[in-house]
Amino acid sequence: MKYRTLPNTDVTVSEVGFGLWTTSTGWWGETSDDEAVALLREALELGVTTFDAADTYGNGRSEEQLAKAFGGQRERVVYATKFGYDWYNHAGERKGQNEIEQDFSPAFVRYALEQSLARLQTDYIDVYQMHNARMEQILDGALFELLDAFKAEGKIRTWGVALGPAIGWLWEGVEAARRNVPMVQMIWNLLEPFPGDRMVAAADEFDADTTYFIRVPHSSGMLEGHYTKDTVFPPTDHRSHRPRQWLINGVDKVERLRFLEQPGRTLGQAALQWLLAEPRVMTVLPNIYDRAQLREFAAAPETPRLTADELAKIAELAKDNFGVGPEQARYKGTMTPPGAAPPLAEPTRA
Repeated sequence: MKYRTLPNTDVTVSEVGFGLWTTSTGWWGETSDDEAVALLREALELGVTTFDAADTYGNGRSEEQLAKAFGGQRERVVYATKFGYDWYNHAGERKGQNEIEQDFSPAFVRYALEQSLARLQTDYIDVYQMHNARMEQILDGALFELLDAFKAEGKIRTWGVALGPAIGWLWEGVEAARRNVPMVQMIWNLLEPFPGDRMVAAADEFDADTTYFIRVPHSSGMLEGHYTKDTVFPPTDHRSHRPRQWLINGVDKVERLRFLEQPGRTLGQAALQWLLAEPRVMTVLPNIYDRAQLREFAAAPETPRLTADELAKIAELAKDNFGVGPEQARYKGTMTPPGAAPPLAEPTRA
């Protein structure tokens, strides 16, 4: 395992982290708490120190799993969790990934923080994130000040924003970089480079300190390289609700990327290395729901980094969407949302 330190902090994260939505929500099949704890502990043994939860995952379950797994080992792990959904008062039946009410008021945010600290059985959270924030929250200077106050109180070490994708995405990410938000969590992968590539470009444009946690780095498992056009997902798996064309197109794209497989490096590991080639990426959060995946992905940082030739070939293939038709070009080619003023020449510090 290799490690990276978030700028302007003493928070050091493993290049491969573990996202607990697979163990606590049931969207990837059911996992018992005992099974989750065993996976989490094995991850730490393999060098994974960064664990990404959310208070709403399983209505507190992901945070409770971390407490069960790492009681007495708090100093060895980095806890990232999220806030913003009021599941305390709106915790009815969850149907798919439909949203419940959000609340970013100061009183609720402080309440949510205290509840997360209690479930995690800790005095501090390493990375505290707005969960699926809209532009309203990205522009809310008072919310930023509250999070900085939590830092001053020693209750969090740093903070960030977890974005979209269906809720708020490109412009929220660009504005987060403009306002020098410390960390943004987003979906980004070889098969879905947009709008993540635009968001990283914005951070460069504004000379921001913004760094990134990457979730869904394998495009919902596609880049693990195991699917075929005949793959059938169980009814409880959220991928079973995707259009069949997603599977067909994805399998075709993956075949064009098989050149990345080498002795000592799987396609799934290469997909992580593609992300880690970006210096602003601090950690990648692959979907892990069995031991074989855990061992494969945890070993990725020790596999050969992608060469300049490999990166160039990927970029060339991406120009025509890996040969399966034109990419959705929504907002491409501009940093400025329709009707908005051009980006500032210099970032406005939060």
